[in-house]
Amino acid sequence: MTDQDLITPVILSGGSGTRLWPLSTDDQPKQFLHLLGPLSLFQLTLQRCQQDDLFDTPIIVGGARHAGLAEQQIDEVGAEVGTHILEPCARNTAPAIALAALACDNPQTPMLVMPSDHLIKDVPDFQGAVRNSLALAKARWLVTFGIEPAAPETGYGYIRQGEPIFGSANSFAARSFVEKPNSENAERMLDEGGYFWNAGIFLFRADCYLAALEEHNPQMLRAAREAMDKAVHDGNRVNPEEGAFSAAPSDSIDYAVMEKAEKVAVTPVNPGWSDVGSWDSLFEVQTPDDQGNVTSGDALAVNSTGNFLRSDGISVATYGVDNMIIVTSGNQVLVLPRGESQNVKKILMELNREN
Repeated sequence: MTDQDLITPVILSGGSGTRLWPLSTDDQPKQFLHLLGPLSLFQLTLQRCQQDDLFDTPIIVGGARHAGLAEQQIDEVGAEVGTHILEPCARNTAPAIALAALACDNPQTPMLVMPSDHLIKDVPDFQGAVRNSLALAKARWLVTFGIEPAAPETGYGYIRQGEPIFGSANSFAARSFVEKPNSENAERMLDEGGYFWNAGIFLFRADCYLAALEEHNPQMLRAAREAMDKAVHDGNRVNPEEGAFSAAPSDSIDYAVMEKAEKVAVTPVNPGWSDVGSWDSLFEVQTPDDQGNVTSGDALAVNSTGNFLRSDGISVATYGVDNMIIVTSGNQVLVLPRGESQNVKKILMELNREN
């Protein structure tokens, strides 16, 4: 693979991770937390794209507020990074990716867009799917990676596959994108087959993404282009102009581009992926003890089964408690049944209303 064939990873690190409150906060959001060991999810994502025969140096797109934290974690793992784009305000994924595409020196650069707060256990399998999809991206397809569903999950959007793409080993035209379904529809899709979880991971040429944006959301492209034209450069940091960027519609890439574009492909992959989007999903990706408990920090479960206990502050001890989530951080404590962690946002809404 020549230098011109190398893929530029684009790591999106601007998320807030509110569903992992009280551990995830505005000052230290989910992607920078050490949830699964000595490395943060952001650092694991960096390590996923350091192979010199496949990847060029990555572009990081994240909030200006967390620039120092991100760069500290980059240094800790010795990762090589190219451009670090600091969003002056949050405008969702589609404008963030536009900033990265505009930062590419070569318009035909293939970009692998990845959230910084996801877990991929089988990195070689994932990288193999990326390699196999590169020819499609070069042929002007917008490729998305669909995770083979393990259960009728209602917390993810889905991609429905269409016809196989001629000449491709294992990719299909994307027939449609499906919003997060209810339980009945999720079970129906799983039984029917041909539906994949939408992981929010994409591979396409920079110019192809910008062309799709020009067609389907020109206002967003104009705002991103003006913000980059007026950007302030400081070393490898790029600070887009806030006034221009704030005018971009705040839309996801799915809504702004992928659901509307014509040449959209889906490559199925099963690399042990999780969005680690809730305390329940964090429980699922860890190995429980012989009583079915997952514990970390100063936490003890006695005569208790199926619990998730995490202490990053005051200690936690249970007796005769089953299937609960108990998380402490500093002087804050979260208690709720397993299976209900999607409702953490409701707790935050109530706390914010009281404050």
